[in-house]
Amino acid sequence: MGRDKATLPYDGAPGSPTLVERVVSVISARCQPVFVIAAPGQALPDLDAVVLRDEIRGVGPLLATGRGLRAAAEAGREYAFVCAVDMPALTTEVIDLLADPAQRLSADVVLPWDGRTHYLAGIYRTSLHGVITELLQAGHRSMRALAQAVETQRIVLPEQPALANVNTPTDLEAVQPPRLA
Repeated sequence: MGRDKATLPYDGAPGSPTLVERVVSVISARCQPVFVIAAPGQALPDLDAVVLRDEIRGVGPLLATGRGLRAAAEAGREYAFVCAVDMPALTTEVIDLLADPAQRLSADVVLPWDGRTHYLAGIYRTSLHGVITELLQAGHRSMRALAQAVETQRIVLPEQPALANVNTPTDLEAVQPPRLA
């Protein structure tokens, strides 16, 4: 996108909610507390969430996921929904579809699969922060490494906009709400 995705306006209009505000609003309808992991010095709008800062910039989502899972575990949660900020079409229905199997199957990770695995749109057992620390110490940096190291269930879903990441201005336009004339 050529810039920080978190602060992009969701519908492209100045003053509209940003991508991070949109995603936090969806997640907070199902999950409390909500943690946002931000880069050191990253500017964010005021959020109804606890903002935690990465210690190191550019290490990738595995370190940030470990930080968030540790915070959720300290808050007394057994599971947490983990997602990327660039999923503005995310719905509470996706969270609900994954949460039930996580509890019922007692899986460490439950991920949606719609032709590809969505590592940053899944339910994770919060105690996995320890496994993540071990993976990072061994030189692993990918979410795939975590999913391969623990019991992971994939839930097959039809391809849907709720799981789409926005990586280009065209992607963002495709998930924007219709504008009133």
